[in-house]
Amino acid sequence: MKQPITGYHKDEENHWVAQLACGHNQHVRHTPPWVNRPWVISAEGRKSMLGFELDCRKCEEGAPPDNPP
Repeated sequence: MKQPITGYHKDEENHWVAQLACGHNQHVRHTPPWVNRPWVISAEGRKSMLGFELDCRKCEEGAPPDNPP
């Protein structure tokens, strides 16, 4: 299920995590050649992707939100 990015934070290992509108979190690593997300490196790049929709597997599995209101 597609969910828009609403914000970001770093995890305990200093990796970027996207916060999704559904309340779930998803890592957005830039680890070429496996995952190519150069936009995650800069603040401008992350800001430009706010609202971009990512596939949320947690929604598809019916998982409770990571960030309850």
